[in-house]
Amino acid sequence: MAGGTADVDGGVDGNRFCGLAMLASALAHRAMAVAPGEPGEPPWTDGDTVFVDPVADARAHLESVAVQASLVAAGSLTPDVVTALVRHPRTARRYLAVEGHRALVANDALLPAVLGTVADRAEGGRSDSAAASLAIASSRDAVGEAPVCFGVIRPKKVLAASRRAAAQVDHETPGHVPRRTDEKQALEELDDGESDDTDHPDMFTSPVGGGGALGKWFKKMLSSVRKTGSGGGPPGADSPTHRVNSANRGANAVSSSAPVSAEEGADIASDGVTYPEWDVRRRSYRPDWCTVREVDPQVKASAPQGIDGAIGVRRPLARLGTGLHRRHRQAQGDDIDIDAAVEARVEARAGSVPDEAVYLDSLRRRRDLSVLLLLDVSGSTAEPGTVGRTVHQQQREAVAHLVVALHDLGDRVALYGYFSAGRKDVTMVPVKRFDDHVDIGVIKKLNSLEPGAYSRLGAAIRHGSSVVESRGGTSRRLLVVVSDGLAYDHGYEREYGAADARRALTEARRRGTGCVCLTVGANTDVTSLRRVFGTAAHATIGRPDQLAGVIGPLFRSALRAAEVRRRVA
Repeated sequence: MAGGTADVDGGVDGNRFCGLAMLASALAHRAMAVAPGEPGEPPWTDGDTVFVDPVADARAHLESVAVQASLVAAGSLTPDVVTALVRHPRTARRYLAVEGHRALVANDALLPAVLGTVADRAEGGRSDSAAASLAIASSRDAVGEAPVCFGVIRPKKVLAASRRAAAQVDHETPGHVPRRTDEKQALEELDDGESDDTDHPDMFTSPVGGGGALGKWFKKMLSSVRKTGSGGGPPGADSPTHRVNSANRGANAVSSSAPVSAEEGADIASDGVTYPEWDVRRRSYRPDWCTVREVDPQVKASAPQGIDGAIGVRRPLARLGTGLHRRHRQAQGDDIDIDAAVEARVEARAGSVPDEAVYLDSLRRRRDLSVLLLLDVSGSTAEPGTVGRTVHQQQREAVAHLVVALHDLGDRVALYGYFSAGRKDVTMVPVKRFDDHVDIGVIKKLNSLEPGAYSRLGAAIRHGSSVVESRGGTSRRLLVVVSDGLAYDHGYEREYGAADARRALTEARRRGTGCVCLTVGANTDVTSLRRVFGTAAHATIGRPDQLAGVIGPLFRSALRAAEVRRRVA
């Protein structure tokens, strides 16, 4: 087995690399690949792929992947740290000897039991961060030699991958129809380890529709032979700058695939709450950049008290809130327990007898779901949509039915509108807070909303996720963004706004809040929506009455992804 390299993409070795990629992804908290390097060379990673010695044995592969993936998870290979290692091989070796142990100790909760002896806790305890490890490596302090399984750090390879991704952001043409963002750019944009692309399978995502899809995919990975691959800007008008008509107005659903915390102010209505904003050009956060205030809606005397049409969304949502109490490590069940399956796989490869209790068993329990609906009421939603009505009218109808259905089912539900006029003036309109009862007053508040101003979507998402986390009161949470997908404000245009919105959704998902993005009745093309919503579960439908066909699978996908995130965290 140790020398078998004749069939890397198939047979036993192909299956081995497939399993190693799953282990690397679990340990790194992001999608990673494992590929064979040159025979006899030490293992290394560029941050996306771990390269291992193809002639080494299975145990060596496991140890090497564990070390390299843990370095990625611990932030040991960020550009600011790695730059200091270029042309300093001795410092790089000393850094790896300290930081490798620290990264393994930090990742101890996810390491399979058979790899528990790889880390030296005394050596890892010398440092509490990558910067501290670099300081030790640069000093004259005594540092032991790193174990062979630690491999090497190749600073130029890591930096080259980072520069390629940054160059793709800088050179992207700012046209009305943006080019497709490839996997490299998305991975680099989330430089702290969060993948923002679905071109490759992500073990933390579930395809929309069909129960147990994640488990089926994982089972296939374990049993089958598969191949592995190695802002600024001038303010504009209310009208969007990148709306594109699309003939494809059917339901197009995309599956979902995870820290900046919101500060709860003493008085949100008067003082506001500040949030950071992600600057994709500088690849860093702008701290306390946006101010969000909650402003009660002005109810019009002429506002209708009823809901337009009739959308049958209650039935698709009926089973969601009850949830499933997952019992892990069962001898039989209806899905695969990922953690148990990975450990069993590792133990089998290491020559130990694996535990066969690798299933999840599910029990129904009381409803335990809080949902915050975030409604876009910016000026662009006033534009004509499908079926002869504005986008705002159709999105308002959809959220009204969602609020009533979720409330009737016993879930905790809140509804906020949002718009903005610059980074210091992001307004959230609480139509219904979590503790409010659904009555005529709530419907009149909703029907009193009128589109206007701009859409600083990232700040609205951060505030909405903060509210559902602090006030939802349940273990299972959903943030539902209902928007035409046009993130636009003063100094918040094109790639800048889209990148910040994706980042905000990633932050919410990382903290265990499922995210769903809905576009109802708008003509925004799917590619533009993908740029804004990223890997969050999202769908675009042509009419409100199509909502019932997508809402169940969409919510299930987001809830499954959030549940996995919470378990990993």
